Amino acid sequence: MFKHNRDNYLKNVEDQSISIFYSGVSQHKSADQTFPFVVNRNFYYLSGIEQENVVLMLIKGNKTQKSFLFIEKQDPIKALWDGATLTFEEASIKSGIDITNIFDISQFDDIISQYLGFSRRALFGPIHSLYFDLERSHVKQGFTKANLEANLYQKLYPQIKIKNSFPIVSELRKIKSEYEVNKIRKAIEITDKALNHLLKTLKPNMYEYQIEAEYDYILGYHRVKPSFNTIAASGKNGTILHYVDNDQQMKDNDLILFDLGVSYENYCSDISRTYPVNGKFTERQKQIYEIVLEANKKTIEWVKPGHTHKEFNDYGKQILINGLKKIGLIKEDHEITKYYYHSLGHYLGLDVHDVGDTTKVIESGAILTVEPGLYIAEENIGIRIEDDILITDKGAINLSSSIIKEIEDIEAYMKK
Repeated sequence: MFKHNRDNYLKNVEDQSISIFYSGVSQHKSADQTFPFVVNRNFYYLSGIEQENVVLMLIKGNKTQKSFLFIEKQDPIKALWDGATLTFEEASIKSGIDITNIFDISQFDDIISQYLGFSRRALFGPIHSLYFDLERSHVKQGFTKANLEANLYQKLYPQIKIKNSFPIVSELRKIKSEYEVNKIRKAIEITDKALNHLLKTLKPNMYEYQIEAEYDYILGYHRVKPSFNTIAASGKNGTILHYVDNDQQMKDNDLILFDLGVSYENYCSDISRTYPVNGKFTERQKQIYEIVLEANKKTIEWVKPGHTHKEFNDYGKQILINGLKKIGLIKEDHEITKYYYHSLGHYLGLDVHDVGDTTKVIESGAILTVEPGLYIAEENIGIRIEDDILITDKGAINLSSSIIKEIEDIEAYMKK
């Protein structure tokens, strides 16, 4: 798979170019502590390697191309403290890169300088472009290693054009292979099991953090981690989109909104379900829930390749508007912003909010979330229903269809 990804990437870059990708390093936490390492997703997509301080170098000449990997040699003393790192042989098997093209990380600067200079020019010709992954997901992230290295190489080799590989990899990642779809299916399958456990466990007077712990237990049993911070928002907390305190006691007639997911071999699920804490919806809760459910189900039936993201968002939003008008909660379309204030969905993959240009039309092979919601703070009602769908030429396939969401199914399951 990873060789296939590299081949596709190299089809989209200029001849006589070098592309550099960094795996990243663990971020400092405090004193001598670090956060758990999370591999750069573009690096992983092209290499299959999940290890700190690794560099992938891809060279494309006029008629030939080659992949190189630079990793740390195994240190027997360090292995006693932190465990063994990959051998060159293991890295070759995981990545599909020939072992003769895997080197110690200490050799990277020397080898790339040879290709950028004159000593290895005969192999690929003069290098005209140098690609770096220059994405910054958030302004607080600051400059990444790729940004810093790009600036350095521009000064060292002013004749070479610095280019951004992020848009190229993003568009490739947007369309999922069968391998990737199966990983996401597995993540959803475990999410389903965990939510069924929550339905059996949920009861009034529990604390939100206790039900979150039940979710974490099922994930731990299956040797996976959450794909993002779990939202377990009861009562009015359900009207806060990114509520993560999870510290309130659940009351008898509360709803609880779960927004959660699983990371399975780096591929994510992202599911939202809303349940009655005591096992039975009130009539008012049913009324609002049915509007959200209609928007969820009809959008899944409607969406297909060629739709724009604006059309996708507007379609689901209009169903919510019509529903709230029907019950008299709003009179004008613009009033919906009081009760619905997010987009209808996003791409899903190696990241929960996955990459892909949303100014382009939705294409076959993409995986999207469909997550309409209504948030009525004055009534302590927050409802969101989110599924993960695969876009195909024949329409959408709901990958999370096994996760129950009909009112009667939820109430029946909670009675067991």
